Amino acid sequence: MESFSLILAIVVVTALAFDFTNGFHDTANAMATTISTGALKPKVAVAMSAVLNLVGAFLSVEVANTISKGLVDEAGIRPEVIFAALVGAILWNLLTWLVGLPSSSSHALMGGLIGATVASAGFGAVHGDVLVTKVLIPAIAAPLVAGLAAMLATRLTYRMGKKADGKAAEKGYRAGQIASAGLVSLAHGTNDAQKTMGIITLALVAGGTLAPDSDPPMWVILSAGIAIALGTYLGGWRIIRTMGKGLTDLQPQQGFAAQTSAATVILASSHLGFSLSTTHSVSGSVMGAGLGRKGGVVRWSTATRMFVAWGLTLPAAALVAALAEWVCGFGSWGTAVVAVFLVSSSAAIWKISRREVVDHTNVNDHDVPGEEPSGVVTQAMAAVSPPPAG
Repeated sequence: MESFSLILAIVVVTALAFDFTNGFHDTANAMATTISTGALKPKVAVAMSAVLNLVGAFLSVEVANTISKGLVDEAGIRPEVIFAALVGAILWNLLTWLVGLPSSSSHALMGGLIGATVASAGFGAVHGDVLVTKVLIPAIAAPLVAGLAAMLATRLTYRMGKKADGKAAEKGYRAGQIASAGLVSLAHGTNDAQKTMGIITLALVAGGTLAPDSDPPMWVILSAGIAIALGTYLGGWRIIRTMGKGLTDLQPQQGFAAQTSAATVILASSHLGFSLSTTHSVSGSVMGAGLGRKGGVVRWSTATRMFVAWGLTLPAAALVAALAEWVCGFGSWGTAVVAVFLVSSSAAIWKISRREVVDHTNVNDHDVPGEEPSGVVTQAMAAVSPPPAG
């Protein structure tokens, strides 16, 4: 085995930086509805989510193996290629965080890896069957399945709770939300932390430090779990605001239904080794829960912006990664240029974000301009919804 080279060390550090951005970018997936309904205070919610993300990272390596062994051909992949892939993924994460859009960190990473691989070794180095079956199909199916499950669960919840005491039922649903939010956090650790494990493992194989087809070493699992937990604790408050208040207004019953549905989909996908977007699953379940309550409103202007971001994630990250790989191809100075560009761009995005600070003190202060009208879809769903509880 070769020694741990400088470029390999840079790749590992950059991968953990991506994992950190993944954590604060996706905190909303687990805790947005819990925070928006008041079931947990914001700082308590993100602390709980961080701990469970760390625990979840140790539960499985199936998704990590999909990335390190399945998506691209390990032969011919250099560490510089993986570095370029991470540059595309990190910059897309930061840009969507800046504007508060819950896009997919998973697909940003997949797009970056595909773009850099194609730029380095051509299209033949990407395993198209794995891309379709374990990335693209789950990307479409996950929000639909989670959304439908959450809508049906919401309707069932309201119907079963018609005769329940209002305050007692609400208290019970808040407790249920806390439990289901914990389950989503655990599921997020089993899925998203593994993606970074897979990327680091692929880099170690490419650098000759690990044998091909190796599973992630324990230090990789531990460091990826800690990085995503720290990012989660930091709290992606901008995206939490969008997910919790910008898409729809949720009551505790809806929050419980949304989180339980999303957690079920994510855990099932992790078991099957699907590189699922937890963002897609949770966003779909939130919208489904919004449609499931009579009189509930899904704000389709926000949802449309989110759908556009979803569609752009793979190609945008791929394009940036391909350009980064092209520059890295000029040698050490090219890699240095890309590294400086990544650091300076990240610093600029952070500085811009300070113009309007969103944190745990104002995350629920969301002004909905003029209460957006229901729209055709919401009206149609409301027409066949059960009467409100009470």
